[in-house]
Amino acid sequence: MKIPNLKDLNYQVAQTPSDIVYQEDKVSLYHYKPTVNNEQLHKTPVLIIYALINRYIMLDLEPDRSFIQNLLDQGLDVYLLDWGYPTSADRYLGLDDYINGYMNNAVDTICEHHHCDAVNLVGICMGGSLSVMYTAIHQEKVKNLATFATPVNADVDDAILFTWAKSLDVEKINAVFGNLPGDMANMLYLLAIPVGTVDRYVQFFNKTENIEFVNTFMRLEKWSYDSPDMTGEAFKDFIGGVIQKNLLIKNQLEMGDHVVNLKNITCPLFNVYGTYDHLVPPASAKALSEAVGSDDITTHEYKTGHIGMFVGKWSKNTVCPQVAQWIKER
Repeated sequence: MKIPNLKDLNYQVAQTPSDIVYQEDKVSLYHYKPTVNNEQLHKTPVLIIYALINRYIMLDLEPDRSFIQNLLDQGLDVYLLDWGYPTSADRYLGLDDYINGYMNNAVDTICEHHHCDAVNLVGICMGGSLSVMYTAIHQEKVKNLATFATPVNADVDDAILFTWAKSLDVEKINAVFGNLPGDMANMLYLLAIPVGTVDRYVQFFNKTENIEFVNTFMRLEKWSYDSPDMTGEAFKDFIGGVIQKNLLIKNQLEMGDHVVNLKNITCPLFNVYGTYDHLVPPASAKALSEAVGSDDITTHEYKTGHIGMFVGKWSKNTVCPQVAQWIKER
């Protein structure tokens, strides 16, 4: 096994230039610097919402494999909401606080800056579920909704994580830990596909002489194990309400003074999921297309897994151009 020269290692992530334009508590709103001139820049801004577990850096892994950079190169004006690292002081923040608080404040900030009434909302994984909830409550502030690998229907047979989550005692976990430890969530992810986890380390040891491979591997590892805790109240709301009781697809999920009704989503929807996604299987994500009230629905099933949708040449050459074109046409 050949060991790479340490001087050649470079596994920095999230390098696409951006400015923080809004901060509240642990949450930051990033505005990425456009890569096209003003005449080519699409006038309606895009807000990306990522999951509360793991961090957005998977979307900005490295310059040539950056989902965010590729959207910028397609002429979109991109913002992203970074949830930060919750502490015990945040344990009572629920989904209502995240959606009707932080997300709504971020949208208002963007709209004020651009003198517009609505944004294009792009939700990733659990962030897609949050985006769906937000749009159902604040439809007037969302021009177009794009969801990627978004869990909506938890009553499916091919989701290992959903099966495990349904057996969790959320009240006991909340009482013991306060917040859901990120390391615990990470352990469940790794156990969901144990063969794939072992295989990636075998590949690593077989390719240590390939410095480009090693750098990409280390960046993915950095993303995999950078797992913030999830606030106790949001954990109870999501696992208890969305997964265990399946209230989102049933239009029965209560959010503050609102009940989330997916039929209230009437804007154009771009719903994307992966054939080989073991974390959010197709049956869970594609249910959204039939549940919303929109007349303009585009559904794509890509023959990829959870990460492949956002990383690599295929994502750059296929996924990013398609979603960017879809947004610009509307």
